[in-house]
Amino acid sequence: MIMHVDQEQVQPLTEHIRELRNRILWIVLFFLITFIVSVIYAKDIFEWIRQDSMKGVQLHTFAPGQSLRVWMQIGFICSIVTTLPVILYHLWQFVRPGLRKSEQRAALVYIPVAILLFLGGLLFGYFVLFPYLIHFLQELNQQLGIPEVYGVYDYFSFMLNIILPLGFFFELPVITLFLTRIRLITPQFLGKIRRFAYLALVVVSAVITPPDVISCVIVTIPLILLYEISILLSYWLTKRMEREEQQIPLEEDGLEGE
Repeated sequence: MIMHVDQEQVQPLTEHIRELRNRILWIVLFFLITFIVSVIYAKDIFEWIRQDSMKGVQLHTFAPGQSLRVWMQIGFICSIVTTLPVILYHLWQFVRPGLRKSEQRAALVYIPVAILLFLGGLLFGYFVLFPYLIHFLQELNQQLGIPEVYGVYDYFSFMLNIILPLGFFFELPVITLFLTRIRLITPQFLGKIRRFAYLALVVVSAVITPPDVISCVIVTIPLILLYEISILLSYWLTKRMEREEQQIPLEEDGLEGE
């Protein structure tokens, strides 16, 4: 009897592990395919970036492998962007059996929202923050009388270090909704730690921007707004979950009455 119970407990676990492994393999396969395609078109993407955000900037290479590294960076960032919907879809499929119908529909809505927020963070970093930082650094170099000689790999690495973290930081509302749905956090908890969260956001902004107040403020304000929006969304979802829990007993009573 004990052996029978143990087998019943082990079997679902092995099935979940097998399913998780298969989904990870599909994600990795899709990532590799999009990476190869992105590398093929990396030259066109590089030319577009050069014409859009490198006007007046002289780029050089200081090592034989730097051009290859830039090529790989372009392929990597494009693969991350295109693979994100697949990652979110497989994540939703993996947790879907343990959710109610309403929770499945709600979780499915997270996918396009998460994609839009991630793209919004990338666009904000590329079109707003990155040009401002480059302009600020160019003016600083002119004031110090330092000629500008940029390495192509250093330039791209600097750009990715700015825009890629912002893409993930903009996922904060979706992450908050998900953690609220599984009851790991509450809006009251987010409100209590608001001061510490603000401090953490300021520190993060200072780390990914040059050491000047304006750059830090430009990054900090959107992150704080996202945090406050996350609190409002968590409050809204908590109220909705409470209404759903109140409706379930009523539906069960109705079925028992029949």
